[in-house]
Amino acid sequence: MAAGETASRYDRSIVEGPLRAAVWKIAWPTLLANIIAGMQGIVDHVLVGNLRGFEANAAIGVSWQIFIVVIVFISSLFTGMSVLVSRFAGAGDSATVDRVVYQAFLTAIGLSLGILAPVGYVVSPWLLDLVNATPAVQAEALPYLRILFGFSSGMMIFFMLTGALRSAGDARTPMVLGIAMTVLNLVFNVVLIRGVGPIPSFGTRGSAMGTCITGGLVAAYALWRLWTGGWVVAFPRGVGLGPDWSIIRELFRFGLPTGIQGIAMNIGGVLMLSFIGSLAQSAAAQAAFAVSYSELFSLITWTSVGLMGAAAAVAGQNLGAGHPDRADQAVRIAARYGLTVAAFVGLFFLFFPRQLLAIFGMHDPVVVDIGTQLLRVLSLSGLFVTVALAFTGGLQGTGDTKSPLYISTISQIFVPLGICFVIRQTGTLDPIDIWLAILAGHTTRCVLSVLRFRQGQWRSITVTVSGSTH
Repeated sequence: MAAGETASRYDRSIVEGPLRAAVWKIAWPTLLANIIAGMQGIVDHVLVGNLRGFEANAAIGVSWQIFIVVIVFISSLFTGMSVLVSRFAGAGDSATVDRVVYQAFLTAIGLSLGILAPVGYVVSPWLLDLVNATPAVQAEALPYLRILFGFSSGMMIFFMLTGALRSAGDARTPMVLGIAMTVLNLVFNVVLIRGVGPIPSFGTRGSAMGTCITGGLVAAYALWRLWTGGWVVAFPRGVGLGPDWSIIRELFRFGLPTGIQGIAMNIGGVLMLSFIGSLAQSAAAQAAFAVSYSELFSLITWTSVGLMGAAAAVAGQNLGAGHPDRADQAVRIAARYGLTVAAFVGLFFLFFPRQLLAIFGMHDPVVVDIGTQLLRVLSLSGLFVTVALAFTGGLQGTGDTKSPLYISTISQIFVPLGICFVIRQTGTLDPIDIWLAILAGHTTRCVLSVLRFRQGQWRSITVTVSGSTH
């Protein structure tokens, strides 16, 4: 490919222009797409809850809790892909970028159809038993979960594609695709869950069917565009279309630590829920936690995840372009953006917690007191989380995917769970003890992530595939 064509394909402002603009250019589309996608889940729960009862809500929640562990592990390969894509895009090596994207596609299809679909179908009943789903919930969850396992390849392609585009400097196309996917999913789910005209009501199964159909349609469009060209990434031409094991090895080398990290954090979350469930006021604490941490705190984490992706893409590209100091500065800029948002949202948590809880219909005095307690702790915790995620993005984007694994294991499992265990063994575990343990974990993650990044060992990480090294 000619140098002019390569230069025109990639946005060189990421490695040559103002860094604040480069970070924000990648971050804001991801943030918007995350918010819209989050609304889709709320609509699904409203529909099935009204049509099938709370067992259907529980079925979707339990099924996604199981499915997301698998998704996190498989999609970790796309973290490896993102490391390679950002590095070679920064170096202007479009041929290698395209090869990496194609090999990630082959790997995703192989894992989805060869492992996820058949194994998931067989083990779904056992997994539902493992999470202690009641018979009524299992009756709704089993077909839902089997549909997700069997027909998730479209979602895998979507996750792969959005990661590749973002790492190559194009965050707007993933945003547009994500919004289109969310809108289509809502339409399909309304039709399939409720039934319209000759189409019967499929209930809970309809939600899974709508999700998989939408993923398949978006994936088909994406594959057509990757084959015909026009995006910042494409499938390669004039080379063999079989597996390239040198690239696949690098995908696993950089991706597997992220997958293990995701599984460990999900297990830690389940264990933390068990501590909340052991409280004397467990129902009130679980309700407060579900709204305050899972819903309201996402106002901070949505932003932070977008900035983490931006930090990873900009840092990786600048390292590939031979500008490690710009990579360092980009991560710090992402952290400052995150701090601004977290501080703004945290003020509402601190001064208006009861009003925020009332939006979700929470008026019980005990629930409101516990939720207020938690939100005020989270007003401080959000500052540490957003900085931690920005520096995590910097580490992962430059190829250091092992350090975030070790840091997350220490800070999200050993620290908070250890604190809760010691307090329960030596005295009485109260809600505030759990909330402060979560704060301690977030603080630890922030400190360790910043210290590890400042050591600068990421500057010397190289990625190697056949014919290219950067």
